[in-house]
Amino acid sequence: MLNKAIVLDSINKLPNSFSLDEIVEELILLNKIQTGMEQSKNNEVIKHDEMKNKVEKWFK
Repeated sequence: MLNKAIVLDSINKLPNSFSLDEIVEELILLNKIQTGMEQSKNNEVIKHDEMKNKVEKWFK
């Protein structure tokens, strides 16, 4: 879950004029990064070798 400080910091880094799409994309990206960090912290990840095997199967 995002917190207000991260969202406000991101908004403050935007130019003075921006589209709604730009802020929505930024928030989605921040949310995905935060989710990934939480998953990593909780050891909810796939090991590199496992992922490599899965990707290889996709291209067979």
